[in-house]
Amino acid sequence: MADGKHYVIIGNGVAGNQAAAVLRERDPENRVTIVSMGALLFYNRYELPAVFRGRCDWRDYLVHSLDYYEKNRIAVRRNCRVAQVDPTRQVLVLKHREEVHYDRLLIASGGRGYLPVGLGEYAHLLHHFNTYRAAMQTAQALPKGGRVVMLGGDVLGIDLARNLIDAGYRVTLLPNEHSFWPHSLSTEERPRFLDALRRIGIDVEEDGAVERIEAGKGKRAPARRVITTDGRKLAGDVVMAFYGLAPMLDFVAGSGIDIERGLLVSPELHTTDENIWAAGDVCQIWSAEQNAYRFYYGWKNVRAMGEIAALNMTGGSESFHGAVDETLYLDESGAIRSPFWDYD
Repeated sequence: MADGKHYVIIGNGVAGNQAAAVLRERDPENRVTIVSMGALLFYNRYELPAVFRGRCDWRDYLVHSLDYYEKNRIAVRRNCRVAQVDPTRQVLVLKHREEVHYDRLLIASGGRGYLPVGLGEYAHLLHHFNTYRAAMQTAQALPKGGRVVMLGGDVLGIDLARNLIDAGYRVTLLPNEHSFWPHSLSTEERPRFLDALRRIGIDVEEDGAVERIEAGKGKRAPARRVITTDGRKLAGDVVMAFYGLAPMLDFVAGSGIDIERGLLVSPELHTTDENIWAAGDVCQIWSAEQNAYRFYYGWKNVRAMGEIAALNMTGGSESFHGAVDETLYLDESGAIRSPFWDYD
């Protein structure tokens, strides 16, 4: 029998949509609402490199149709930015001042690309790839056979670089300590993995840091140029930064919920508030084995978190311990393999 509960999910990605499906399955009567900053329904961001092969219709990336949400009575509030979470009153305050009441809240707002402080003044010269709109803007700025200068090179960036090379584009990588994030390579391992990138056609420029980024001047000048601290000039059509992710949690500030770098949650994905859970890139999960809070990344981990959070929001007591082996390795052919590129 329905008891009038309202389950609210902040975030329209893998974790949020998996949670919504499980919530509806376990509680067929009560309300389920997804609050999303974006204009589109849930789409597969992991497939976005296909825009460089001409797959540009946003409908091709949708995971669920509008009929799916209507059939399952999952409300999706699009173009809604959460400005504040008020646990005392159990409401979300949206940027346009509307308030949304919740009985159980899941925060699955994901992460944004981390940009080191020293590069902040050049943010307007960077292209991005975190949304369909950003991916299309980057694809439109990149001429056929054009060159991307990639800074850092986390696993999302390396995955994009592999796809760019396969599609006939050129990539220059300026690696640093964030390369291959969230994997951590030893000093002995790192050269082998950088050589593997060279073998697939990526130009790896080692032993340099970004001093500044410039826009091209004149019709024959490159659109972008990265100047390194040792004087090298790396020219490209676009410059992209891949330094890992930072949780999107500005709206939680002042809520009283415990935060370190992300929301601190138990293995059951419960925050320090009795009515709030978290899943995905926003949360640090307690690990008894490591005696510390830690992040988990990748499609399979994030999807599993959404499912477990929903189970526990509806009375379960499941724990999350990681859904995949997180080892980065070279296969028999010498190609790099990461479990975070496995989206099946």
